[in-house]
Parts: sequence; structure tokens; C-alpha cells
Amino acid sequence: MEKACRDCHRIVESGRMVCTCGSNSMSRDWSGYVVILDAQESQIAKKLGIKKEGKYALKVR
Repeated sequence: MEKACRDCHRIVESGRMVCTCGSNSMSRDWSGYVVILDAQESQIAKKLGIKKEGKYALKVR
């Protein structure tokens, strides 16, 4: 099962213990996701404060 970073909301593979942002605060309790393909041009990425491409959880508990 995939986990989401509590700090940046990036969804990471289940085997990873540290997110690419450097945080080790992960949760399996998340819902909804958005995939950002072009962070610089995406209005959704700007609204969510996302600066890098990737798969992000909308809500992380």
C-alpha cells in the first residue's frame, strides 16, 4: 500500500521510509490524489503550492 508524506503530501512507494522532500513522517491514512505533470504551468499545482511533478494526496491524516 502506498504512503503519503505528511509534510508535502507526495505519494511514495510502500518500501520507502523517507520522502523526496526529506521528511520521514509518512501516513497510510490518506485520500484522493492528483497527478501533476507540469508544475510550472499547472493552475492546480499553483493553488495547492506544489512545485515538483508527481502524485500527491489531497488529504493526509
